[in-house]
Amino acid sequence: MSRTERFLATARFDELRDIRAHEPHRIAEAHAARRRRPLLSDAGRLFIVAADHPARGALGVGDEGLAMADRYDLLDRLALALSRPGVDGVLGTPDIIDDLALLGALDGKVVVGSMNRGGLRGATFEYDDRFTAYDIPSIVRDGLDFAKTLLRVNLADPGTADTLQSNARAVSEAAEARIPIMLEPFMSRWVDGVATNVLDADSVITSVAIAAGLGDSSAYTWMKLPVVDDMERVMAATTLPTLLLGGDRATDPDATYAAWERALLLPGVRGLVVGRTLIYPPDGDVAAAVDTAADLVHAPHQPDRSESREYA
Repeated sequence: MSRTERFLATARFDELRDIRAHEPHRIAEAHAARRRRPLLSDAGRLFIVAADHPARGALGVGDEGLAMADRYDLLDRLALALSRPGVDGVLGTPDIIDDLALLGALDGKVVVGSMNRGGLRGATFEYDDRFTAYDIPSIVRDGLDFAKTLLRVNLADPGTADTLQSNARAVSEAAEARIPIMLEPFMSRWVDGVATNVLDADSVITSVAIAAGLGDSSAYTWMKLPVVDDMERVMAATTLPTLLLGGDRATDPDATYAAWERALLLPGVRGLVVGRTLIYPPDGDVAAAVDTAADLVHAPHQPDRSESREYA
């Protein structure tokens, strides 16, 4: 995962620090000046790189517990990824999005604001996932394009009730503001004191049913779902537009890419949202990793509907 060359010059970070210290109003100006684009490509596809993990205290990639701790390295990797053709945008918390705006990396990109990061990794209150980052008014204020929430449902943890209610409120507010909002739902449980998502088709289907019903309107709701076995059944469980979740860095990248490629053919799947898998690839070649994923998302697709359910 080591990298010997940087994409951004050191002077860019010198300027970034000076702006934050002396001219913080320029952050709002950068957001206001950002060149916007349609949400989806002409083919109806979307490829987003994700970087909202640090705000939840999740800094590890693979067996490297602090891989994402160096903010300059993370920003450099993200700026490189955003420069590659086929990368449509980025998902992050305000600290990262503001930095990228000042670096000029967000022009012509879809910008997704991550909302609930308060369920800190390893905390006793992890399932009471508070909305501690963006809210819908701040997403509107900064002219962002999309909102995102995490929804882990643990039927044995009372913190889930507040998380459900907060997600429902966010969905309602997003619909009123006409802001698309992607929900990332999981059925989850404690395993030896660790919050663990259950990644089988039945569990993902259940999580989708719960998430899709939140809020007073589903008009602007999207799903962000993991790729699991029997993904056809998962996608048959919702009419909502869906982006695939990349998950943790894979030990077998080729198998991961193949699974994404198959799932991208399913009706309702619009693209990918991937973070650590691509931003911190095992060989350190960020450009090659994101290019491979972008090719999968934006290649001409003709879904095979021969096994799809037919409706009269």
